[in-house]
Amino acid sequence: MKRILPTILVAIMLLAVAVMAESAANRIFAERAQKEFFQAQAQWQAAPDNATNAWNFARTAFDFCAYATNAAQRGEIARAGIATCRRLLASQPDSAAGHYYLAMNLGELADAEAPSLAAYRLVFEVEREFKIVVGLDERFDHAGPARNLGELYFQAPGWPFSVGSKHQAREWLERAADLAPDYPGNQLNLAEAQLKWHEPEAFETTMKNLDALWPAARTNFTGLAWEADWAEWRERRAALRNAFNEKFKRVPQL
Repeated sequence: MKRILPTILVAIMLLAVAVMAESAANRIFAERAQKEFFQAQAQWQAAPDNATNAWNFARTAFDFCAYATNAAQRGEIARAGIATCRRLLASQPDSAAGHYYLAMNLGELADAEAPSLAAYRLVFEVEREFKIVVGLDERFDHAGPARNLGELYFQAPGWPFSVGSKHQAREWLERAADLAPDYPGNQLNLAEAQLKWHEPEAFETTMKNLDALWPAARTNFTGLAWEADWAEWRERRAALRNAFNEKFKRVPQL
């Protein structure tokens, strides 16, 4: 761990400067993610054997990766989360949070190192870790293991290049939507896949479900911690409607 952190801190300080060049909204979210990362890092370093401190630091590492300005920075931040989770799992191998955020940060590292043989191998480790979490706590992070497995199978190239699979993507995306139907991200992921698969009836059903849950979700997922998610969800929801209308030549309702 000590061999990793100095390099991480150099890369992250560079990122802190780059953050200032982002758009106003993105800059706010990036600055928050940076602040939360350093706060969680300090808490973890003060009590590294505390399981909550460990996985929370890994969580903030994953969140901070979204604002990296290049692959090297993304990789360094992800490695911080990975190292912390591996240390946690060495003493608590049944930690659902440890396996979950290990998988999340491994995914970021794979993205940072792609295309490469190392990235290819990491994808299989990501898959394995999420499946471990399914067995430990499949409802963790609003059905996060199923949601991320679904996205992994949906986004990855198929055999023999990677683990991509329409059948498995459908299975896991639908499972996430069933396990945590009130979480907007699960419905959005499913709708995006259905649109790509040219399934207009299924897509419209999922979007109706999303519209129905939207008001309650606005009251259930509140506060600063959810602002970046809502910005993303609103953008994706609008993009899906526009793409659907364009693809199937539907006239938007006024």
